[in-house]
Amino acid sequence: MTKPAKRWRIGISGSYGGMNLGDEAILDGILNQLRATIPADITVFSRNPRDTLARHKTEHVVAVRQLTRREIRPEVQQLDLLILGGGGIFYDEDAETYLREVFLAHEFEIPVIVYAVSAGPLTRQSVRHAVQTALNSCAIITVRDRQGYRLLEDVGVTREIHLTADPALLLEPEELPIETVEAEGVQFDRHLVGFSVREPGPAAPDIDPEEYYALLANAADFVVERLDADVVFVPMETTDVRHSHAVVAHMQNAERGEILRKQYAPEQILGLIGRFEFVVGMRLHFLIFAALRNTPFTALPYASKVTGLLEDLGMETPPLGSVGIGQLLARIDRSWDNRDKIRARIKQRLPALQARARETNQLLLRYLKERAAVH
Repeated sequence: MTKPAKRWRIGISGSYGGMNLGDEAILDGILNQLRATIPADITVFSRNPRDTLARHKTEHVVAVRQLTRREIRPEVQQLDLLILGGGGIFYDEDAETYLREVFLAHEFEIPVIVYAVSAGPLTRQSVRHAVQTALNSCAIITVRDRQGYRLLEDVGVTREIHLTADPALLLEPEELPIETVEAEGVQFDRHLVGFSVREPGPAAPDIDPEEYYALLANAADFVVERLDADVVFVPMETTDVRHSHAVVAHMQNAERGEILRKQYAPEQILGLIGRFEFVVGMRLHFLIFAALRNTPFTALPYASKVTGLLEDLGMETPPLGSVGIGQLLARIDRSWDNRDKIRARIKQRLPALQARARETNQLLLRYLKERAAVH
């Protein structure tokens, strides 16, 4: 009789719990690959277990931010493997919070895989030391961009680092009923350009809100007048709704701007972006979704993770701090005129990026196979 395959007990810890559609897209990408390739019972360490259960239907969810270190110990101890990531979780304000479960896993000699993360800013010496200590005891380390690779080397990570890519690059679109979006004021018989804004926060401490409100409002007005298009603001995080309203308030053509307010799944937003003729955005996963739908875009990079995507797609864009209104409008104008070339470049480069996105799961499978053989 054939011995049944081992069911692995795998934990996933990251910025999950319905706060950000990009993070939920990452979790979808990780889960989809695991479920397709390995028998596993999966525990997600979430900030909102109810949301995670509803969105992802995982076997077990733990309210990680509500539990003490003592309370979380048995949840970590029962695992065969802990996945940390993906996403931009290594930055000064929160890196040590995400590392708590990693140090517990090390204590119980449970292997840890760092899954397609970004890093930075990391300026505090205590945080840099924590990242160095935690990662040098991990089984596998993968990053999704070269900036993160260089920064982890700089803080003293000596274990091999693999350059892979964001698992959200493997998502498939879900058709969003037109009538649902029309109820929010979007008119599909007009030209549509998508916009994405974000809040200033610990991952992007140098952003001046008024600066990008003015930048994006002028850009939105330019799109309305130059392209005769309506502008659709797509919140990727709950706070983006407020910031989108602030941008619209600065517009001269505010009546041509619509803001999505309902909650949608990442796959639904991915489907919707395919209906846009062009997008302008700050959020990384908004731009990833545009690339997946072959929709030409202009990016406002606020962090290295956005710059990393642009490098991978062969699209050079200067940092936000050096972009004036005139420069941004000129770039939008030029990108619009060259949108067919941008589509062709995305189409050419995306398959290699998606292949990289699959490599993290392949490394994970190879590691578990070797571990099973040893034990």
